Amino acid sequence: MSTPLASSVVLDRLTFAWPDGSVALNSVSGAFGTGRTGLVGRNGSGKSTLLRLIAGELTPTSGSVSATGEVAYLPQQLTLETDERVATLLGVAEALDAVRAITAGDVDPAHFDAVGDDWDVEARAQVALADAGLDPSFLDRTVGELSGGEAVLVAVAGIRVRRAPITLLDEPTNNLDRDARARLGELVRGWRGTLIVVSHDVALLELMDETAELYGSDLSVFGGPYSEWRAWLDAEQDAARQAERDAKQAFKKEKRQRIEAETKLATRARMAHKAEAEKRVPKIVAHGRRMQAEVSAGKLRTEVAGKEEMARQALDAAGHRVRDDASMKIALPDPGLSTARRIATLGDSSRSWAIQGPERVALIGRNGVGKTTLLRKLLPGSADAAFDPNPEARAHAHTDRIGYLSQRVDGLDDAASVVENVAAAAPSVPEKELRNQLARFLIRGAAMDRPVGALSGGERFRVALATLLLADPAPHLVVLDEPTNNLDLDTVDQLVNALRAYRGAVIVVSHDDAFLGQLGLDLTLELDADGRLTEMG
Repeated sequence: MSTPLASSVVLDRLTFAWPDGSVALNSVSGAFGTGRTGLVGRNGSGKSTLLRLIAGELTPTSGSVSATGEVAYLPQQLTLETDERVATLLGVAEALDAVRAITAGDVDPAHFDAVGDDWDVEARAQVALADAGLDPSFLDRTVGELSGGEAVLVAVAGIRVRRAPITLLDEPTNNLDRDARARLGELVRGWRGTLIVVSHDVALLELMDETAELYGSDLSVFGGPYSEWRAWLDAEQDAARQAERDAKQAFKKEKRQRIEAETKLATRARMAHKAEAEKRVPKIVAHGRRMQAEVSAGKLRTEVAGKEEMARQALDAAGHRVRDDASMKIALPDPGLSTARRIATLGDSSRSWAIQGPERVALIGRNGVGKTTLLRKLLPGSADAAFDPNPEARAHAHTDRIGYLSQRVDGLDDAASVVENVAAAAPSVPEKELRNQLARFLIRGAAMDRPVGALSGGERFRVALATLLLADPAPHLVVLDEPTNNLDLDTVDQLVNALRAYRGAVIVVSHDDAFLGQLGLDLTLELDADGRLTEMG
């Protein structure tokens, strides 16, 4: 391990419970150093909640969190704010509007207060956009006109402009294409101050100085990047499983010896009672022997029982070291689709591709070329899209049974509960059955009645996926836009297995090469900035 970094954020018995009483974090203590720390943990472990507590967006139920300076925060669900201006994401909207108002002749003193010494704010903002690989003209667009990856890059550029001493990034590589991920990686390599990154992106986690894990409300910090932490954890778990096996054998041995001892004592007791009953020895002698035997038996029972209890405690301790993490159980419904049934057509001005039966198609391309817009053309009402960066690209669905998971996972009612959202897609399914099905997605108990707006990105995705899976009738076509965003690696594996077994058609947009490589794709199409689709080999 490397030398621990000086603490910049300190947690002291930090506890947070949602209004419904469910506990997200329970008495978490620990510290984050002044360098770069990757915060890992399974979906629902409380990582995003912890960042929101550090950022001051949430108030602890008990305990405390302290930081040594101003905190800048990039939330996981940033791109849901589709009406927000790009200038707001950059953190310059107020000063920019004030400069423009003054330039237009408005001499309200409030404008001068808003500007301060930042008269070159527009030029600096345009430079920040250019550094992020974006067109400076994006400054006056809305987030809804950007791809998810572009919005993330804008927000990260804004954080750099503000130069806060502590920065929190929640899943920053979501939706970023290869070039954008590389740009973000360069920013991270040269980051000054404290940087805490929640991510499932292994490449990004490899750039960290430390790796912190949130597991069962325990925060542990390892002095090294993800691969070193993973190797340590795997070795520790191998040792824990071996210790558990050894403890089981020791417990069985002590239990067997106790039973054998009890059997011997019972045999001796019967023989003594028989001898006394048959008056083989004087009564007083027999009584003395019986009392002595009972004392010896008591000592033996105490000794063997003590050894058995010690072995049981050792087994319990060894068992607690072994992790038993639940995995999401995903099983997509069978839509009863013929292999000859045409499901959708994708194309451009010169060529088209027909998708038939249970084919799997990947749509790739750089951020901003219009991949999400092309997917939305498959959906009812898509013809009225207000902004289409690539009208030459075409998509047409030949079925209305389409299950769609958007990049922003924004097809849910944030104010409604999990159960209410799923029930809206399956009104004929009894609530008890819905709750049983949700448990397969690791959404249990009070979490089912929590508002969707209070969920983490991974939990939100599971709700959206459950809504798709429980739809009645089952979809002929599943359309997924960046489905691995916010998912832990185990859940990604579960999703891959489900999609490979699914007997309907799948169209997926993803920058995750490892994920696409596991799907058994029938067709990969690359969309470029001119609206051309190219079939990749």
